[in-house]
Amino acid sequence: MKNRYHILLLLLWLAIGTSLRFGRLASLPPWTDECATLVFSLGNSFRTVPLNQIISSDVLLQPLQPIPIAGISTVIKHLFNESTHPPFYFVLAHFWMKMFSPIGELASIWVARSLSAFFGVVSIPAMFGFGYLAFRSKLVAQIAAAMMAVSPYTVFLGKEARHYTLAILLVIASLCCFIKAIQAIHRQQSLQMWVVFTWVIINSLGVATHYFFTLTLCAEGFVLLKQFWLTIKQRKFALVQSNWWRILIVAMGTLIGCLVWIPTLQNIPGNELTTWIVASNTYTRWIEPIGRLLLWIMSILLLLPSAITNLPLAIVVVSGVVTMLFLLWSLPNLIHGLKLQQQDADSHLAIQILNEYVIGAIALCLCFTYILGKDLTLAARFQFFYTPAIILLLSAALAGCWNQVQNLNKYHHKFWFLRDRKVAVSIIWLMAVLGGVTATWNLGYLQNQRPDILASIIQKASQGDVLIATTHLHHGQTGRMMGLAWEFQNLPAQNLQFFLAHKDSETKTYTQALQVFQEKLSVIPRPLDLWLVEFRTKVDLESQHCVADKQYGKSAGEYSYKLYHCATQKQST
Repeated sequence: MKNRYHILLLLLWLAIGTSLRFGRLASLPPWTDECATLVFSLGNSFRTVPLNQIISSDVLLQPLQPIPIAGISTVIKHLFNESTHPPFYFVLAHFWMKMFSPIGELASIWVARSLSAFFGVVSIPAMFGFGYLAFRSKLVAQIAAAMMAVSPYTVFLGKEARHYTLAILLVIASLCCFIKAIQAIHRQQSLQMWVVFTWVIINSLGVATHYFFTLTLCAEGFVLLKQFWLTIKQRKFALVQSNWWRILIVAMGTLIGCLVWIPTLQNIPGNELTTWIVASNTYTRWIEPIGRLLLWIMSILLLLPSAITNLPLAIVVVSGVVTMLFLLWSLPNLIHGLKLQQQDADSHLAIQILNEYVIGAIALCLCFTYILGKDLTLAARFQFFYTPAIILLLSAALAGCWNQVQNLNKYHHKFWFLRDRKVAVSIIWLMAVLGGVTATWNLGYLQNQRPDILASIIQKASQGDVLIATTHLHHGQTGRMMGLAWEFQNLPAQNLQFFLAHKDSETKTYTQALQVFQEKLSVIPRPLDLWLVEFRTKVDLESQHCVADKQYGKSAGEYSYKLYHCATQKQST
């Protein structure tokens, strides 16, 4: 009877998690990185998009159409030539897209995102297994599954066509083997060889999914080194010597799995695709990363509507006040619950290991940011490698609260419902549900580029012919324009064209591109609305009789833009 209850409860978390991830899955157009996922997983190349030419939306979106002759070798070839990512997820996405994408039509963004959403749903029962393995408690396991189902952060990642939910799933699997190994050492039991080989395979697949998975391995390594030092200090090495040799096998096997990617990794530091994560040199560089990191960690549990989504000020203020009050009330409860949960021997070891892992992971993130000058806090998605551990620690704290026996006579306390620990657990989970809903409706600060916002502005401001021009360094800018072109398919018909001004790789200037741009602009039919979007160089538009519209010169959806009205020479004189 109890097993049936746990199965039904897990099915409930799966249903909630599925609805949050698959609901409104195609509500937004693809952003830059999602366009990269689509293009590469289809076996296409960004280099087929003409540069320094005026092109139509159809030409720009051509790489988003499946082609029957593309295979795995094509996927890997274009990925290695044009990107900095390992191929495992893109190969899986290739088969996924091939099954559900008709030839001759644009690929479905719903299909592309559904693979990530699927891995996000699979992570729910995976967290149940992780929780039970670490704590030997079905209560902790159920809460872990429930929190993974509704966590705003994991819902956000599950709704974009990227590899982060698969990476999280592999982090969970690696941490399960990691916990199993340390438990075997403490219980003086033999670490089974199937765990050793499984661990190596998981770690190798993790690195083949995202290179930042190596941060998971480093954080695990820090904890294992401490455990090794304690084993030597306590003179127990002889009792568990075989386990440490097997952990060494895991380390060597994982190292071999990592060395495969050395040739690719050598090209990353100087690649223009990664320059955006370089830490700033402003006086705020010491404060901003800490603030961002705290926001990303908070979003694992809590996410309410924010100002970034242009909601009414009253809603934003209320959200801010509720967030602060909730944190001030919930943190003491969580700390108290974690202390109670630590009283159990199995739980004490698990909490110690997870705490050390999270501290090591965050320390690595800050080390990259402050010492190596690569700010890993700039993007929420980069925090995936410690998210499962934080969710499990949070779940252990909630389980401690749930199990506490109350001695308080609730009817003699004005706010008894806030002091009852089970009620507190329910409120915390419901706030996480609210955060998951906020992520599903794209109302929180977890946001990527929003082509739909800028496309709506352009559609309202320009009724005639439109030319959108941008400067071009790599496929990131092509993807940004693809997102806009994709969104315009859903808007009323408009004569829309694009110009990608490519930076010359030899001269490192836009001189040639601007010369062509001026020539094309001089012969294009007028009147014309020219939108300079993410245009990173100066251009003479006065000679082209293009006048800036001061009402439109802002930023929207993480796109900077300026509008110029270009009239004929006769009209402008």
